[in-house]
Amino acid sequence: MGLSGNLRTMDLPEILQWISRGRKTGTLRIERRSIQKQVMFQDGDIYSSTSNDPREYLGQYLIREQLLSEEQLFKVLLRQEAENLPLGVLLVGDGLLGQDALRRLLQMKAEESIYELFLWPDGAFEFQEGTISTSLTVHLDLSVTDVVLEGIRRVDEWARIRAIVPSPRTTFRVTGAPLGESPEKRALELAGAGKTLAEISLELHRSEFDAATLLVQLFAKGVLAILDPGEEKRQTDPVGAVKDLLSLAAKRFDERRYDAALELYEEVLALDRLNQHAKKGLLALHEAKRHDQARRAVPVHKVPAVCVDFATLTRESFDPQEGFVLSRVNGAWDVQSILKLCPISEENALIIFARLLERGVIELKDPEDRRLGG
Repeated sequence: MGLSGNLRTMDLPEILQWISRGRKTGTLRIERRSIQKQVMFQDGDIYSSTSNDPREYLGQYLIREQLLSEEQLFKVLLRQEAENLPLGVLLVGDGLLGQDALRRLLQMKAEESIYELFLWPDGAFEFQEGTISTSLTVHLDLSVTDVVLEGIRRVDEWARIRAIVPSPRTTFRVTGAPLGESPEKRALELAGAGKTLAEISLELHRSEFDAATLLVQLFAKGVLAILDPGEEKRQTDPVGAVKDLLSLAAKRFDERRYDAALELYEEVLALDRLNQHAKKGLLALHEAKRHDQARRAVPVHKVPAVCVDFATLTRESFDPQEGFVLSRVNGAWDVQSILKLCPISEENALIIFARLLERGVIELKDPEDRRLGG
C-alpha cells in the first residue's frame, strides 16, 4: 500500500508514525522545489536517507569537522568523478579518513537530512512499499518515535530562534571577546566582518538551523548583538538556482563570453562553495583564456623560424608533440600551412607554438621576409 500527498495537509510526524505503526518496508520520497530527499524504512524503522541538497553532501561535513581542507576535498572529488567510486571509499583508501570516522559522519549526515525535513512547511511526498537496497553506505536503524520527538523539538527551537534571528539576511555586532576555538570563535569572526546569517552558514558549512542555533547561543552569552534583523522574504531554491546557474555558465562558456561565465560560476560557489562543477568550470575558464591568448599570440599568417643554434636546440627538452611541430618549422611555411600538417588539434598546435615562442626557440616573421631555411 502506498501513500502520497503534500506536507501542508499531512505533516511529517503523521507520515512517519503511519509507516512505523504498519511496520512497513519501503521508500519515502519528499520533494520541495528542486530539493529531493529519500528516507528508506525497514520494518517500520528508519534504515537510511539520501538528499540532492549540496549543503547535505558528505564533503560539507568533512570540511565542517576540519577533517579535510577544501583543496584536498576538491582533488578527491575529481578522482571520484574519474574513477566512479564512492567518496568514502577513496577517503579511506587514501588514508585521509578512518572507517569509524566515515561511519560517524555518514550517520550524522543522514540524520541531519531527515531532521531538516521537519522544518519544511510544504513539499510533495510519496511512500512506496517494497524492498530497499541493503548495500546503502550507512545503516541507521533509527526509531521513528525518537526521530519524531527530536524533530518536534527542532520545530519548537526554530520558532524560538526565528524570534531572535528572523531572516537569513540578519547581521550582527560582536560585543564580547571570542570564546574558545572553532566554531564559536569562527562564528564571531564572521559576524564581526558583517556577514549575514546565510553567509555565516555557508562559511561554517552548517545548515541554517545549526548556524542560527550557534549564533543565538552567542547572543545569550552576551557576546553578540543583533545589528539588523533583516527582512524575511520567500525562501530561495538553492538546488534549482545552482542547476540554472551552471547551465547558463556552460552556455556563456560555449559562446566564449568568459567574464559572464566567471560571474555565474562565482554565484554558484556563493551558494555551494564546494561545488566541483563550478570549480572545474573555473579551471576550464582559465585554460580557455590561456588558449585564446595563445591563439592571439600566434597569427596564422606569420612564418615561424628557429632562432637558436643547433647545439642549444639539442639541449632543450621537447615532448613528442612539440618535437613534431618544431620539425615542420623551416622558415618558409607559415603557421597556417603547418597546422594543416599536424595530426593534433589546431588549438593544441597553436598552444605549442606559443610555448616555443615563450621559450625563445622560435620567432615569427612576416611572410615577405621568409627565407627557405632562414
